[in-house]
Amino acid sequence: MSFEFFRNREHAGRALAQELAIYAMRPDVTVLALPRGGVPVAYEVATALQAPLDVLVVRKLGVPGHEEYAMGAIAGGGEQVLDNGLVRELGIGVDAVDEVVRNERHELERRERAYRGNRAAPDLHGRIVILVDDGLATGATMRVAVRAVRRHAPTRVVVAAPVASPEACTLLQGEADDVVCPEVPDAFLGVGRWYLDFSQTSDEEVCRLLDEAEAEARRLRAPQPEDLAR
Repeated sequence: MSFEFFRNREHAGRALAQELAIYAMRPDVTVLALPRGGVPVAYEVATALQAPLDVLVVRKLGVPGHEEYAMGAIAGGGEQVLDNGLVRELGIGVDAVDEVVRNERHELERRERAYRGNRAAPDLHGRIVILVDDGLATGATMRVAVRAVRRHAPTRVVVAAPVASPEACTLLQGEADDVVCPEVPDAFLGVGRWYLDFSQTSDEEVCRLLDEAEAEARRLRAPQPEDLAR
């Protein structure tokens, strides 16, 4: 079976949007991106669906000395998931875990201020929330994102990513109402393996895309000339 290599995150977002077409032009849909890499993907999804876009900042808790290896994740509102079995297996002490959580909490709060500014967090009560990232390796950060969103009583939580490992999809099917991943290769080998251009997304790009999405949402909400003529 062949799998698609995405040119970049924008290309991946357009491909993902096609898989989410059933949610297009619904007034009860909100798209939430996991920054930073999930934002360019989610921007394309939100544009195609004509849905509002915002961010849900989630931070991976990396194993001390091997930060790329996740032992858990945190999200805004105090939501936290920790792989206690892994922590015990690696002999990571409570103080070390607390230090990682404290550092990542500071970075999470910094990003929330940088990305949202004075904008209020979106009201997710009673809405269909589509959580978007650029890929899912372990699924740990997305799992904590789903749990954070659940606190706001949405009607449905959809996890969406252009590419994911089979293990991440299985994990998240037990958390979300739906998991949409166009590409699920058995030999996953990391998210970046499936992108020709997987360059880092900057804070500036995140803010620009959020501003553009907000401007487009205001345009769509504004009365159209034909409405005023009635």
